[in-house]
Amino acid sequence: MKRYKKMPFGKIAEVYERKAGNVSATCIALNIDRNTFNSWRKEYPELAEKLDAIDESLIDFSESKLLEQINDGNLTAIIFHLKTKGKSRGYTESSEVNTNVNAFNLRPLTKEELEELRKLNG
Repeated sequence: MKRYKKMPFGKIAEVYERKAGNVSATCIALNIDRNTFNSWRKEYPELAEKLDAIDESLIDFSESKLLEQINDGNLTAIIFHLKTKGKSRGYTESSEVNTNVNAFNLRPLTKEELEELRKLNG
């Protein structure tokens, strides 16, 4: 941590959680740049583990709010849930593309064929 040796991982994690996992806001609050934050996350597995746990907690919170909306009958929330969690049951948005590819013979044209093309093209 070089010049930031006294900044404990617990403090970084606390600020990160308070800022709802927003890296930019966390960096501003800690008075560090984003590159420093990212390098610490890569370099220190203990810090990465704490931050990952916060990220997972935020996802859990968001999912609980989504389920509240589903329970309230919010059609948009229901559709979103089915599109993300119901893929195995066919709730996906996809496009079916049918193509017909003809194979071309890439041999050089004969003199006669070239003459025929010239006549066709005027």
